Amino acid sequence: MLKAELKRRGMTYADLVVRLAQHGVVESEANLRNKISRGSFTAAFFLQCLIAVGCEHVTIQAPRADVT
Repeated sequence: MLKAELKRRGMTYADLVVRLAQHGVVESEANLRNKISRGSFTAAFFLQCLIAVGCEHVTIQAPRADVT
């Protein structure tokens, strides 16, 4: 979801590093790339990234009950 949002906005990991720093979150580009690729980050970090890229709305769909 985060990679897709960056792509949709035409942003690079370097852009995200700069924007996160403006919000007080210090990450190296390599560390950020690894975190996002692995998907090993907290919900708080995910929200910080969305705020940093200017995302104002997130739609989360619940799984359908008839899907097994």
